[in-house]
Amino acid sequence: MRKNLQEKIINVCDKKIEQKGANVGLSFYAFFANKNDDPELLMEAATWWIITHKLDHFEKALKIKTLVMTEL
Repeated sequence: MRKNLQEKIINVCDKKIEQKGANVGLSFYAFFANKNDDPELLMEAATWWIITHKLDHFEKALKIKTLVMTEL
């Protein structure tokens, strides 16, 4: 996964955890705007989420952050 996507995921997870608490869930769409302005990056995130880690549609932000940080 690209470094800038890893950083974006960590930042979004941190914000969501800060706003809504440690049990907040999110999907990989949380890392993108409501428009598809970077389809390659979206597919990279989707592949990592669905194919590589076989995650459910919604997962805990803390879990996602931990997974990303182990890949840094």
